[in-house]
Amino acid sequence: MFILMSKNRIVVAGASLVMVSLASGCSSIDRLSQIGEQPKLAAIENPTAQPGYKPVQMPMPKPETVSYNANSLWRNGSRAFFRDQRAARIGDLLTVTVNITDKANIANETQRSRSNKEDSGISDFIGAKTLGVQAQKVLPGRILTADSTASSDGKGSVNRQEALQTNVAAVVTQVLPNGNLVVEGKQEIRVNFEIRELIVAGIVRPEDIQSDNTIDSSKIAQARIAYGGRGQITDVQQPRYGQQVMDVLLPF
Repeated sequence: MFILMSKNRIVVAGASLVMVSLASGCSSIDRLSQIGEQPKLAAIENPTAQPGYKPVQMPMPKPETVSYNANSLWRNGSRAFFRDQRAARIGDLLTVTVNITDKANIANETQRSRSNKEDSGISDFIGAKTLGVQAQKVLPGRILTADSTASSDGKGSVNRQEALQTNVAAVVTQVLPNGNLVVEGKQEIRVNFEIRELIVAGIVRPEDIQSDNTIDSSKIAQARIAYGGRGQITDVQQPRYGQQVMDVLLPF
């Protein structure tokens, strides 16, 4: 009997381990494939093609007729007398001012408690108390008696502060049909045996580009900004491959 129960426990434990492994199999394979590699940035996607997208409708002014001065030397939208120096075509350069100051302080706590008790039965079934002790043993008594108690207490907190201020030159890689510009820039700086790289990509409006051909990172739509490095220092700061594999595979 003891051997049978032990085997059943082993089978149950093995089945549970298999279920957990199958549930986390895809995630583990993805994490194993990314060992030793930097996290990849998501590609810039069309927001209107995402599931559940709903166009925004806002009050709009009535269209106005544009008047042109045929004899004027000043061109509408130009910020320079002879030529607009701002980026406007594929291959043009503009400077992106990366100015990120992010601070978050969040603390949450959740408590939950529940106590249940079920007690049902028959105390006297058709005069069972007058039939004697033997009859009371045969007749039903308590049908169901159950109780349960559950409680949980969860706490979590986030306290972080990030600041990044730098400039990077970006190239116009695409002009969208509505005139917006798709820009992308990458900068690498090597100091001794460490490389620091800054990647900026996104969509900008020509109207947001300043007269000195610069734009603030807060005005970039679908912005993708990455700042990191690679080299000996970064390699020492990362866990070894064996430790990362164990962190992925161990269920406990």
